[in-house]
Amino acid sequence: MKHHVLLLSLAVGAVSATTDAQEALRPSQRSALADIQEREAELKSVNQQIWNFAEVGLEETRSSALLVQKLKDAGFEVKVGVANLPTAFIATYGSGKPVVGILAEYDALPDLSQKVSPIQEAVEAGKPGHGCGHSGLGTGALGAALAVKAAMQQHKLPGTLRLYGTPAEETLIGKVYMLLDGSFEDLDACLHWHPASKNEVWNGSSKAMVSAKFTFHGIAAHAAGSPEQGRSALDAVELMNIGANYMREHVKEDTRIHYVITSGGGAPNVVPASATVWYYVRANDHRDVESTFEWLNDIARGAALMTRTKMSSVVDTDCHELLQNSPLSELLQRNLKLVTPPKFTPEEHALAKKLQEPLVEQFGTTFSIALDDSVHPLAVVPETSKGSTDVGDISWFVPTSGLRTACFPSGSPGHSWQNVASIGSTIGEKGTLYAAQVLSVTALDLLEQPETLAAAKSDFQERMKDRKYTTLIPTGQRAPARIR
Repeated sequence: MKHHVLLLSLAVGAVSATTDAQEALRPSQRSALADIQEREAELKSVNQQIWNFAEVGLEETRSSALLVQKLKDAGFEVKVGVANLPTAFIATYGSGKPVVGILAEYDALPDLSQKVSPIQEAVEAGKPGHGCGHSGLGTGALGAALAVKAAMQQHKLPGTLRLYGTPAEETLIGKVYMLLDGSFEDLDACLHWHPASKNEVWNGSSKAMVSAKFTFHGIAAHAAGSPEQGRSALDAVELMNIGANYMREHVKEDTRIHYVITSGGGAPNVVPASATVWYYVRANDHRDVESTFEWLNDIARGAALMTRTKMSSVVDTDCHELLQNSPLSELLQRNLKLVTPPKFTPEEHALAKKLQEPLVEQFGTTFSIALDDSVHPLAVVPETSKGSTDVGDISWFVPTSGLRTACFPSGSPGHSWQNVASIGSTIGEKGTLYAAQVLSVTALDLLEQPETLAAAKSDFQERMKDRKYTTLIPTGQRAPARIR
């Protein structure tokens, strides 16, 4: 009774369920929503702490430890250091089938330190910041997991709940290596979410991507006194990049190729004996990534031949495009509407508008609204994101779907200082709590409604008929200890 009365009185910073929604929710779902409301202050604190930690991928030591401790305190069984990734973990509650998973991310981006301020101002110059909102992402996933566990315990529900702590999403490493290690083998369904500038189900795909570094080995020499005795590794890198740029003319339009030279020598008067270039190759279909990457390797070998250097390469990661799942997407859409999205205050609208102003000045962007609190309809024709996510690899093995909630100003670009400011503000907190609520009631649907899960599995099997998972990562390769 306490939970029911509490839920009806929700009016603080999170979200509230309408009377009609109350009638549509089962007792277990009402318990989950009440649990999130009771934990509102705690979850806001978790977001603030991870936001302040701002740790880049593979180095999220404090962020991961915080989430792990919260889960242990709540009675989850937690395995840490999964797949030889020190900041990866799997938290489990319950036993038996079905097994429902929720994904958590918590890595920040380099050089994006930013205060919760309407003007660009670093907390500490040159330090990382949560430009993709993963402080909220990890917090929302945690809130959902704690709420589902509370509901399972209170209503004696069978099945297994898992929260997967997946590091280094920004470089597409964590989930890929956890998958290759077998972490998702017995999962029946997987849910995920991401901070965004609107409330919608992520009913689309993403680009497959391979990340690789090419290192050329030459011979050092005095660049003026005896250049004929040197073989420049930097020349090889530059020739490779020229070849890749000419290759662009002859690849499919959805292909993306980008690179940075991570080392190119120490002084102009020394012929560089070593140089490295880091490449991303993307495409809508993993098969196209494979063929483009094979061509890129030919170009690298050619550059080595032209400069009489030697070339070595390493594939850091290889991720696949995201596969949709219609029954799961429809279920999330129903719950996105059932759980009322939060309303933003005049002060929050004013902050969002201020954050938009530099985009108007710099790029001529126009905005019709500052914050979007509507629920967008499910896309009839799913689109493919121009970005990539390692959630895609899980979707090749498990029925998977996710949602986005409004945590950023409308139209705010990804990986921007504006997003860092917003996810650390009450705007981001509201979107985070809303995501936790939608994920929790959806996970309970999957635990309690076998027919829903069966439909999701049937859809998954149909999509996988003509697909075979392959990877460019060498068999047995361990995840990198560092990516930069």
